[in-house]
Amino acid sequence: MRVCVIGTGYVGLVTGACLAHIGHDVICVDNNEEKVKLMKSGQSPIFEPGLSEIIQSAIQTEKIHFTSDLAAGVSHGEILFIAVGTPPLPTGESDTRYVEAVARGIGENLNGGYKVIVNKSTVPIGSGDWVRMLVLDGVAERQKILVPAGGVPSNEKLPEFAAEFDVISNPEFLREGSAVHDTFNPDRIVLGGNSQRAVALMRQLYAPIVERKYAEDQSLPPVPILATDLSSAEMIKYAANAFLATKISFINEVANICDRVGADVTQVARGIGLDSRIGNKFLQAGIGWGGSCFPKDVSALIHTADDYGYEAQLLKAAVSVNERQRLIALEKLQKVLKILKGKTIGLLGLTFKPDTDDLRDAPALNLIEQLNRLGAKVKAFDPIVSQTGLRHGLSGVLVETDAERLADGCDALVLVTEWQQFSTLDYVKMAKLMTNPVIIDGRNFLDPEVMIRAGFQYVGVGR
Repeated sequence: MRVCVIGTGYVGLVTGACLAHIGHDVICVDNNEEKVKLMKSGQSPIFEPGLSEIIQSAIQTEKIHFTSDLAAGVSHGEILFIAVGTPPLPTGESDTRYVEAVARGIGENLNGGYKVIVNKSTVPIGSGDWVRMLVLDGVAERQKILVPAGGVPSNEKLPEFAAEFDVISNPEFLREGSAVHDTFNPDRIVLGGNSQRAVALMRQLYAPIVERKYAEDQSLPPVPILATDLSSAEMIKYAANAFLATKISFINEVANICDRVGADVTQVARGIGLDSRIGNKFLQAGIGWGGSCFPKDVSALIHTADDYGYEAQLLKAAVSVNERQRLIALEKLQKVLKILKGKTIGLLGLTFKPDTDDLRDAPALNLIEQLNRLGAKVKAFDPIVSQTGLRHGLSGVLVETDAERLADGCDALVLVTEWQQFSTLDYVKMAKLMTNPVIIDGRNFLDPEVMIRAGFQYVGVGR
């Protein structure tokens, strides 16, 4: 099938590359010329395991092309994905100006033939009808431009541009760091819309994935497809992320109580996670959630509830717990070192989660800000940030090139991101390089006994 993906961020680029990999003809559109040039050369502008290889393979088979020409993308695609960013505004609501610009642009460039316009961006509930209106506005604008200044002579007709399209909501459930894997191994595919024709085309598009042809375990039953109305599909995305964020805030609340009563939250989480009604995922206590999805989506859902006269108290509490949890490592540092002014603190990890280069709303940023405020010197080592030169967006922190340089002269380390390679560092050597071998394990990732044998004073969260 012919596919156009507009926007090449985490969602758009992964979606486009994976659809090309399973045999569709894909054009990815982005208004950043430098980014387009980079992608044409086979390089990915984002770090995502497996993505560069898929892009390079699709370029070689001519299944994927990159352009800044929206008209070319709209002309090519029978299915048009809107996958631009919807960052949060200070009020908590989503900034939808990029979606608006793309929807109008699609309308201005529709050239006949039936199209399915797919909302892949996380958009406020009710945006499906709004996008349809904007596309029609774009069509009307194009018609207006074509009318000569003096009007249309009675013996002439304007060219007719069919605007036959349907809007589908197809929310993504990709995790940064495993987005390619998640695309080929989804738990479900949600399609929201009122058009059976559009849903049928989307089923055809996803058929190889539904049939597990590219799955890790091809013996599994077909991927469930949930067909809903537009608003329900949009709500599913928000509700899923809000639930997971709340689950993390819950276990962090339990961890803080464990700290006070002498229980071990890792054992508590294991005990409650064995209950099939609860499950063991997202029960890892630590220094809170961050990234581009959870904070934005929970805030947007709270804002939507406010718009409709409902106070989402549980979600507001989840946000409040998370804000407090980000500073739990600071409290533990003060408990061990007392005064932080003049001390050197090393951060193991900067990104909000492992296997990504994403620093958006990362807990590390809060820690850096607060440590600087208290007069501490802050150093950091991150396997990706330290190697890729992405440190230009960081201030108040010295980014080291390896973990041993980080440890040298530190009064304490804080494990912020649970990168797998942090489990095999030479902690014995690192402890000897430190002024004061203390480690705050902000993710309960390390083995306390191993760290103590290495010479560290170990402090976990809720342990």
